[in-house]
Amino acid sequence: MRFSEPVRMADDDVGPVWARSKRRRGGPPIVGFIVTLLALFGALTAVLGIKERSVGEGGAIIDGWISTGWQKAREITGQAGEATDQAVSETADAVDRAGAALGEGAGNAAPELQSE
Repeated sequence: MRFSEPVRMADDDVGPVWARSKRRRGGPPIVGFIVTLLALFGALTAVLGIKERSVGEGGAIIDGWISTGWQKAREITGQAGEATDQAVSETADAVDRAGAALGEGAGNAAPELQSE
């Protein structure tokens, strides 16, 4: 195969790839670290998706691992008790509001159904 003009290497790249002494970097080291973590996370998701025969099931396993780790970290820092108390009180308030709304809805629906 012949070229119409001579093929030249770039000025900063002297010699073949394997003979270069300096290493090229694609950016700051944190970028490589984040890309590596994302690749590992993607591979783990794919493997668990194949194992569980569902990506959703594999994701649920990973979510369980993350929540367990988060709870352990909160226990170590001493925030677990406060967070649990706050979550219980918020849940109780939500249940009370839902019950009241359900009662009002049922009270309004009964006369409408009887009139029809």
